[in-house]
Amino acid sequence: MKISSLAMAIIASTSFSIMANASELTELDEVKQELKEIKQQLATDKEAKDASIKIGGAVRFQYGIKDYDEDDKDRGGDFDFDVFRLDFNGTIGDITLSAQYRWYQYMDAVHHAYVAYQFDDNWQGQVGITQVPFGNLTYNSNSFFFSTNFYVGLEDDYDAGLSFIGDYDKHDIRIAFFKTDEMGGIDGYVGDKTGRYSYDIVGTRNPGEGIYDTPEQGLADDSTFNLRYAYKFDNFEVGASLLSGGIEGEDGNAGDHNAYAIHTKGNIDNFGFMFQYTDYEYDLDDGSDFVTVGAYAFYDTIPASATIYNLNLSYSLPVTIGPITNLTFYNDYNLMTDKSGGLKEDTVMNVTGVMVTSGNLYTLIDYAIGQNQPFIGGSLAGDSDETNSRLNINFGYYF
Repeated sequence: MKISSLAMAIIASTSFSIMANASELTELDEVKQELKEIKQQLATDKEAKDASIKIGGAVRFQYGIKDYDEDDKDRGGDFDFDVFRLDFNGTIGDITLSAQYRWYQYMDAVHHAYVAYQFDDNWQGQVGITQVPFGNLTYNSNSFFFSTNFYVGLEDDYDAGLSFIGDYDKHDIRIAFFKTDEMGGIDGYVGDKTGRYSYDIVGTRNPGEGIYDTPEQGLADDSTFNLRYAYKFDNFEVGASLLSGGIEGEDGNAGDHNAYAIHTKGNIDNFGFMFQYTDYEYDLDDGSDFVTVGAYAFYDTIPASATIYNLNLSYSLPVTIGPITNLTFYNDYNLMTDKSGGLKEDTVMNVTGVMVTSGNLYTLIDYAIGQNQPFIGGSLAGDSDETNSRLNINFGYYF
């Protein structure tokens, strides 16, 4: 009887222990499940945070007076709306996105739009409408007018394709392939080939056509390769750029496009400098000495080949003048020579100016002197010996 009671007690105790352990296991499983759910929620929150897209932009206005426009001088110059733009930048997981769209008085246009992926610590790939890696980057100029390279499509140009950026400490390597320009090339589905931010070839220039006429025969860059290398010292870099591609016409291949540049930029304390030597050629099958380019809602003409020199100097001066925190003084000099088509007169542009920084408000005050220079009373295909000047004040708020 005593043994039976003892056995019952042991069984009861064991059962209670098993039930207690089962209960503890159930609670442990519940805790594990809760931890798993918390971990998943944290991962979701992190992905949502990493997937954020930031929206920014700018609005700019400008005042200008031109000595080569009598009506403009009589009015005392003009004050105009320049541009409103929106910027979209952000990440989705390991993917980076960037896009910018611009609205001018006379047109609207995409500036750039691409997605990027960081393969490792050294290499990034970009696909979409991205900057052509050529010459001094990001700009080969200080002023609102850029350099003469901009007007032949060799500064701050954006096309559609693939770009790979390699960063190895002192070595900057850029390799790119652009299938077409940002408007889809020769058969792009756009109503106006001039409605773009950066200059591209859009046609040949036949005898008898005016410099600003719509071209009778369309052309476009096609399958262009770019290679750019720069070696970075402590305060400056030295590099070279190559460009080679085809030219597509309405009836097929119409020629080749080639360019190369040697460039350097840097700073010594508050002094900055840029130098670039550029040589380009549009080798057309029809032997044309001039080609038509399009941008900013109008056509213009450039020599099919030429050499361009740039020398830019600047000085950055920190100040405390009311809201003004910095004044950057600069002088940008440009010379285009050896122009095709028997042109005797060079293109010259010199811009003396200052950039005024006031928080997010940036003002460019430029006095530009030019000969055969677009936006200063001339054209790169011009052959005039007259010198024109223009005072331009452009200011904008960035948000």
